[in-house]
Amino acid sequence: MNTALVILAAGKGTRMNSDLPKVLHPLAGAPLLVHAMQAGASLGPECTVVVAGHGAELVRKAALSHDPTCSVVEQTEQLGTAHAAAQARDALRGFDGTVIVLFGDTPFVRSETLAALVEAQSQHDVVILGFEAADPGRYGRLVMEGDRLNRIVEFKDATDAERAISLCNSGVVACKADLLFNLIDKISNDNAAGEYYLTDVVELARAQGLSATVVRCDESETLGINSRAELAAAEAAFQTRARAQAFDDGVTLPAPETVHFAFDTVVGRDSVIEPYVVFGPGVTVETGATVRAFSHLEGCHLARGSTVGPYARLRPGTELSEDAKIGNFVEVKNARIGTGTKINHLSYIGDATLGDQTNVGAGTITCNYDGVMKHRTEIGDGVFIGSNTMLVAPVHIGDNAMTGSGSVITSDVEAEALALSRAPQIEKPGMATKLFTMLRAKKAKQQRGS
Repeated sequence: MNTALVILAAGKGTRMNSDLPKVLHPLAGAPLLVHAMQAGASLGPECTVVVAGHGAELVRKAALSHDPTCSVVEQTEQLGTAHAAAQARDALRGFDGTVIVLFGDTPFVRSETLAALVEAQSQHDVVILGFEAADPGRYGRLVMEGDRLNRIVEFKDATDAERAISLCNSGVVACKADLLFNLIDKISNDNAAGEYYLTDVVELARAQGLSATVVRCDESETLGINSRAELAAAEAAFQTRARAQAFDDGVTLPAPETVHFAFDTVVGRDSVIEPYVVFGPGVTVETGATVRAFSHLEGCHLARGSTVGPYARLRPGTELSEDAKIGNFVEVKNARIGTGTKINHLSYIGDATLGDQTNVGAGTITCNYDGVMKHRTEIGDGVFIGSNTMLVAPVHIGDNAMTGSGSVITSDVEAEALALSRAPQIEKPGMATKLFTMLRAKKAKQQRGS
């Protein structure tokens, strides 16, 4: 069945107390909006429309960065959810499938739930996503008659009997496009808040003899984020789920409560993730890799059998081949590290390609930035880079070459050559004793003067 998504993302989010639009606050390394878009993308929608309002340009940029094919429209006045959904009309002109209206601040709706909405919509004119609330509070109530939904009553407008209902409205709606916009045109703002409620489509549909029903989901899927405290609670909920999924996938987490995953982290089975590891967006860890404690990874790929850390940082563009080793206090950026290659201690490797079975000594730096432009360092197979080598890019080190410790390499080194670039050592016999005697006398004189 053809589907389209309309994601409402126009709210300011006053309770966030932030200049950033609410839907752009990050959860697991991605804006809340991206989570909603990602859930909907599982349906393979023909079109996705994001309705922006407060901070529209920022919302537009974030939406298009995640999905360049989506449409972003603007709600210049915030007059309610029906008014917001109506802004998608032109972007969906000519579309005759099912529209699902989602919310950019509700990140946990599962793809399976959305699929159930689409299936239910094939049998009913309007479908609402509902949930049994532990504490119904101020949620809108779903008034049912058997499996048919009669109407939705907002808390402000509900009677005491209606407030006693525990089946609550998530706000998510599925409906055929032409019917949805026809119903929206009939919605009134004659209510306590003076807003155009999208949920009024149910009562309007029933008044026309059309059918409406409810697809139920777990309350946790409907969690909306309205404050920083709720954002923190959502982060905790996300991490709990991600850790549980990692266990199911065969990943070892000795201290799971200390590991933080991003929204798109992929870790293969028989991998070990030690305590206090943080994954930023865009990380894939293949089977049998080890990430040791206190490491931070983002935008990188670890092949089978590779080892990272402890205290390592892998930045975007890092590609580790099988059995590569990145050790303590090593930073790697935009670099391909070959099979079996080791960078074990206190080094920075940026904008570089390292071949297979190469060893990089402690304190090595690829000097990749000249103050204006970045340059690459190319290191071949079987190379030995001596400790404290400065590789001033652009530079190429041939296969099986060697650099002497403390060297500053500014030009290419041919294969199998030894490159040395450092001042000659000068030794002055007895000078250390004389120097220490002079310094101690000077210190004693200063102490007497004080």
